[in-house]
Amino acid sequence: MSADGEIRSTCPYCGVGCGVRLRPDGRGGLSVAGDPDHPANRGRLCSKGLALGETLGLDGRLLAPRIGGTTADWDTALDLVAGRFSDAIREHGPDSVGFYVSGQLLTEDYYVANKLMKGFIGSANIDTNSRLCMASTVAGHKRAFGTDTVPGIYEDLDEADLVVLVGSNLAWCHPVLHQRLLAARDRRGTRIVVIDPRRTATCDAADLHLPLKPGTDVALFNHLLAQLDARGLTCADDVTGLADALQAARLDDVTLTDLPLSEIARFVDMWAGTERVVTVFSQGVNQSTSGTDKVNAILNCHLATGRIGRPGMGPFSVTGQPNAMGGREVGGLANILACHLDLEDPDHRACVSEFWRAPAPLPSRPGLKAVDLFRAADDGRLKALWIIHTNPAVTMPDADAVRAAIAACDFTVVSDITDRTDTARLADVLLPAAAWAEKSGTVTNSDRTISRQRAALPPPGEARPDWKILADVASRMGWADAFGWRDPAEVFDEYARLSARAAHFGRDFDISGLVGMSADDYARMKPTRWPVTADGAGGRFFGDGHYFHLDGRARAIAVRQRPPAARTGPRFPFRLNTGRNRDQWHTMTRTALSPRLSSHLAEPYLDIHPEDALALGIHPAALLRARSRDAEAILRARITDSVQPGCVFAPMHWTAETAPSARIDALIPAACDPLSGQPESKAAVVAVESFTAAWYGFAVSAHPIKPDCAYWASSRTATGWRAELAGTALPANVESFAREMFGGGDLVTQRMSDPATGAERMAFHRDGILVAALFLSPKPLAAMRDYLATLPGTPVQAALSTRRASDQPDPGPILCACLSVGINTIVEAVESGSALTVEAIGNALGAGTSCGSCRAEIADLLARTCRPVAAQ
Repeated sequence: MSADGEIRSTCPYCGVGCGVRLRPDGRGGLSVAGDPDHPANRGRLCSKGLALGETLGLDGRLLAPRIGGTTADWDTALDLVAGRFSDAIREHGPDSVGFYVSGQLLTEDYYVANKLMKGFIGSANIDTNSRLCMASTVAGHKRAFGTDTVPGIYEDLDEADLVVLVGSNLAWCHPVLHQRLLAARDRRGTRIVVIDPRRTATCDAADLHLPLKPGTDVALFNHLLAQLDARGLTCADDVTGLADALQAARLDDVTLTDLPLSEIARFVDMWAGTERVVTVFSQGVNQSTSGTDKVNAILNCHLATGRIGRPGMGPFSVTGQPNAMGGREVGGLANILACHLDLEDPDHRACVSEFWRAPAPLPSRPGLKAVDLFRAADDGRLKALWIIHTNPAVTMPDADAVRAAIAACDFTVVSDITDRTDTARLADVLLPAAAWAEKSGTVTNSDRTISRQRAALPPPGEARPDWKILADVASRMGWADAFGWRDPAEVFDEYARLSARAAHFGRDFDISGLVGMSADDYARMKPTRWPVTADGAGGRFFGDGHYFHLDGRARAIAVRQRPPAARTGPRFPFRLNTGRNRDQWHTMTRTALSPRLSSHLAEPYLDIHPEDALALGIHPAALLRARSRDAEAILRARITDSVQPGCVFAPMHWTAETAPSARIDALIPAACDPLSGQPESKAAVVAVESFTAAWYGFAVSAHPIKPDCAYWASSRTATGWRAELAGTALPANVESFAREMFGGGDLVTQRMSDPATGAERMAFHRDGILVAALFLSPKPLAAMRDYLATLPGTPVQAALSTRRASDQPDPGPILCACLSVGINTIVEAVESGSALTVEAIGNALGAGTSCGSCRAEIADLLARTCRPVAAQ
């Protein structure tokens, strides 16, 4: 903490690893600002980071352990967890238990969990939700480099002349990096290519967008490799396997991409003619049954040309979680050991086992990866399961089956900050964990920078840090001496000492230079990029031509284009892609607490091309039903040419807590990459049809809204909650339906009915102050929703009108979440002639000047509002 009470920490969202400055307000809250001294963000924050202060508080927090839904004390809960895991191990063996952990864990937490499972329980059945994000990158890196090494650093984006973004909507998913890239473009003329089947916000700033056919990345990069060789730009000095990779590349047909040959040639010319080229890739590459091959197809091009490990050049995987990298480093995946050592190497196992003084040999084969872990819970092989800071009942493929598997498991423990998740509601034991801003440790971002996360607030109730919970269970299982740390600094020191041992094998990961830090040194630790040795901190890898295979050379991998696991056909004619929204993250347990973030795209939706919508008779904003073989979802239609004909897109954020019919991963089959075990989340096949509703509704309330109807989607507002509703049969008693939804037995009702249209309006108030309101109609409802959402807590008189008084401003739906600028405010500025460009709107209203992730939407709004002027 600085002299003025400011605490420097790290944002808990994506893998950019932005530094934040926290200032407690003395009332349990925080002010949050970007840290100008942090190398990852230099003071910038995205809309989610800026709204972190709105996500704190006790609403929904789990404050004490629970056993079978009943509050318990810590000793009873920990004794039960230790006893049930010990019983399962004794009766069925170590592989009868498993941990499913998360990139939300700090490195110290991850280290303790991995040590407990692999070193002392004796099983490798620990996997992480990072399996869903970047496991294909891990496998591709290891095949090419010998280790899971990220070669480059963020400064490469500053120094590149060409940046290729593959399967990455950087503008929405990593906005601070996107703004860094745009600053480099403005400064040095960096060219940008986006390779993505969808036209995303990232495409707005691109020199070239290649909307390839979904899944054909290997064909495109194989063509690039063959063309690089034809132009004499390849060299095999530091690379083995290049001849085989080139032979495979020449056999692939680039026309499978469905891209115009002229555009492909333009891309090849740009890549071949630019030495300083960085290829950034993310989930669009990883989340595939051929994800590892896609990664290696990209790596092959950089290795073959030597464009790696030098300023402004190299492949760059950007991760989706704040500590996915830390989890990889400590061995949080089922198939790796700590410090980038190999689970199946006997010398590596012996090194770790000796260091840990493990009571039995470490497991010699990989444990159950995520999909198989839950299959084992379902079929009874897994007797005890501990889930930590993640929501697999929503995020796993075949999510309905996973939900059933968790419910079927003999004994399930969930550690989390809230009991209000689909997964937490299935637990036998709930353990209250400290949240971000309440716990201390380290995280590693996408470019290997280790940053401190520092506690700025005390944990509420009986919540505890995860490393401590795990260590206390280990102690009760008989291993107190090995898990007796007093604080996270001691955990980190043990981890650093293990890395010194691992470095003797000539691997990449080494933080031995951080061994022996005092508690004060750890408290003051500044952002540091590994490797960190006695000689100092490291930068790029592989610029010297040395890799981590035994011969010191890289491997080019022969890969061929393979089709997705499922094919479209008459029954399921659409290819379903899933992803993220700009202002939401994962299953919204944090971001949905912010009214500001919830105001942008507040409802689950399905993007569908205009041609397909016309053929199906789908109108804008209609409700749709998407069906797969095993599940279905109801979502709002967004008719847009940002998706290709025959393709649809849906975000993955909604849960049974916020929109039960929109749990989109229930439609995703559990097909996995055979090498990485990563599921294919972007190529399911579905049918799409209109959802026929008997009635439609809109509700606002000062309290949570959870109605009993076929479709509902609820989100936070500044005055409470709002919800969209639809049903297949009109409630027999509409007022009773509303009272049950609002919990309003003592509320006074005002009601208006229109017999001609069948519309109903009901306001529920207490002492003349509006508590909730419901608007129903047999047809899709026209109402000023953003205005109505402001009314709870105000006099009831205005509630039965669906429109705002003419003398009151109407900013409309929020477009810029950072500065809360609405669409109508922007339109008014455009129509008045005072702001006719994105820059002018920023100058006049501030919109788009903070994280910048809304600039593409502002440009689209300009084009729709003032086409002739915007074209000038």
